[in-house]
Amino acid sequence: MADYPLALVTGAAHRLGRAFAITLARQGYAILLHYHKSLSDAAVTENEIRSLGVPVYTVQADLTSDTDLNSLFASLHSLLHKLRVLVNSAAVMPRKDLRSTSSTDWDAALDLNLRAPFLLAQKAAECMDAGGLIVNVTDIGAHKLWTGYPAYVVSKSALETLTRMMAKAYAPSIRVNAIAPGLVLPSGDVTPEEWEKLVQRLPLRRPASPEEVASALEFLVRNESVTGQTIVVDGGYSLL
Repeated sequence: MADYPLALVTGAAHRLGRAFAITLARQGYAILLHYHKSLSDAAVTENEIRSLGVPVYTVQADLTSDTDLNSLFASLHSLLHKLRVLVNSAAVMPRKDLRSTSSTDWDAALDLNLRAPFLLAQKAAECMDAGGLIVNVTDIGAHKLWTGYPAYVVSKSALETLTRMMAKAYAPSIRVNAIAPGLVLPSGDVTPEEWEKLVQRLPLRRPASPEEVASALEFLVRNESVTGQTIVVDGGYSLL
């Protein structure tokens, strides 16, 4: 058991986080599968990873709570595996314009999307005495003015800047990169008609699959010369 390197993936119960966790499991990592409220999805993902023959551990935490963050790393320290990869995938995407965004909405987005990755990386770096990789999941929206999602866009834009700062600060033993997906899976507040309209604007005329986005993580794990970079997987969205 101790021979497996450990990967911590936040928001790993479903959607992209699930794809990242499964990709790392297939590369021989033990998985510390974080979830917040999606207990049933976490159980399904846990079983799928276990079927791949690698150890998997689930941990529930509100990443905006310092107490929960400390408990998460207490759980990590109790494992025999050495942490080698952190994927900051958990995020929230409130749909409100600047006029209607409350201070609570704003803080919720920045606390989970920016503050939590900062603190998680800080704590993870303390564990990576043999080196490691930190990957922040941003968004192609970090470079767009999505007026319906101001808190989200600002948090992801700042996370890309933080990624570069961390890459410089944690070198040479720890690499820090970001993955910026475009259209992959529709959120619950997007209608099928809105989604199809967005997809048809893409040069490739289709969304990326979660597995295609997760393949960028596989590349970052394997290529140890890449740090401080954002890998864009957006079907050409950035060309618009």
